[in-house]
Amino acid sequence: MDTLKTKEKFIELRAQGWSFDKIAKELNRAKQTLIDWSKNFEEEIANLKAMELEALYEKHYLLKENRLETYATVLNNIKDEIMNRDLSDVPTDKLLDLFLKFENQIKDEVVVPRFKTSTEIKEDELDRELLDNLTNINPERRLKVG
Repeated sequence: MDTLKTKEKFIELRAQGWSFDKIAKELNRAKQTLIDWSKNFEEEIANLKAMELEALYEKHYLLKENRLETYATVLNNIKDEIMNRDLSDVPTDKLLDLFLKFENQIKDEVVVPRFKTSTEIKEDELDRELLDNLTNINPERRLKVG
């Protein structure tokens, strides 16, 4: 009878991508036994393989969150450098170009406030009331069938 420890080691090695031949030599088990175990422990192997892959991604900054953190750090460093620079050595045409690009960027960021008339506010309130009434049906108000 194979021990639980041996099967756990098999799952671990298989998740690491070891071949059946290599595992058979390592664990001193028949290749067919390992193939059968592979079918029985398919889900466990897949889960462990996914966890190891995620750890590898994290280690090498391949996860989206890690990339965003890295980009944010670089962006802050660039911003700090720009803020400390004297732009007097930048040619006029380049300076004007930068000015226009930043002006357009600021325009894209600006949100123009929109004020509503009292009629529009009242209509919005009535719409919300109607929606509340439609979505919050009281048990007493339900239609009785039959």
